[in-house]
Amino acid sequence: MVSRALSLPYRQIWEDSLTIFWRDWLDLRGRVWQVVASGLVAPLIYIVAFGVGLGGSLRSEALADIAGSTAAGSYLRFILPGMVALSAMTISFAGTTFSICGARLFTKSFEELLLLPVHPLALHLGKVLAGIARGLLTALGVLAVGVLGTGAWGLLHPLALLVLLLDCAVFAGIGVIAGLKVPSLESVGVLTNFLITPMSFLGATFFDPSQLPTYLQVLVYCLPLSYASIGMRAAAYQPLSQFPWYTVVVLAGLAAILALVGAYLFSHQQD
Repeated sequence: MVSRALSLPYRQIWEDSLTIFWRDWLDLRGRVWQVVASGLVAPLIYIVAFGVGLGGSLRSEALADIAGSTAAGSYLRFILPGMVALSAMTISFAGTTFSICGARLFTKSFEELLLLPVHPLALHLGKVLAGIARGLLTALGVLAVGVLGTGAWGLLHPLALLVLLLDCAVFAGIGVIAGLKVPSLESVGVLTNFLITPMSFLGATFFDPSQLPTYLQVLVYCLPLSYASIGMRAAAYQPLSQFPWYTVVVLAGLAAILALVGAYLFSHQQD
């Protein structure tokens, strides 16, 4: 009886989270193809420019070993997991941030959300679930292009998909917090320029962090995207015995911490 009583609040929070998510999904489902198409542009440009263009001139045995190929396309296969993680990061963050900012600063409908009789954690989780949906829509598009174009079927490994899901959760959580705190849409642009854009290039997407000097490795491992790129790459190309489980632990831990911070901010939000 005691365990059942303790489980009831968590069940209610989860059900309320799904309700908040469904509210956002009803708005999103009419723009699914727009979200997918807009999120595919940058990753596909990176794949063509770096994977095909630059990769054709590289002959790195280290990258070939990691990507499971000795052909000229090994660098393309190497960056594909990072491109999938990058697309998930970008759309999960941007979609969530702009959704909350629009409701707060323009339509003024955010107050209605705050007045709902639900736990603040349910509000955060509902918005994160919507951000995860946005990120997965785009990331799965990049994943399909990469798998069909290179035959890298390892990207569909359950561990790779788990890391992708956690990647979306982390950056959707950051997007929720940013959406709650930024005073204007211009501030979102500043945050993107100083956080998301640098992480796109420094988050182990285009290189193997182990090849960097120690002081640069410290910087790279401070970025959440690095763990997503490393985890997806290992799940896709390396044996299970060599999978870096710390990537899952770090991403899951970050998602949990962001959930607590987001719930706190929702409980103290005034607008």
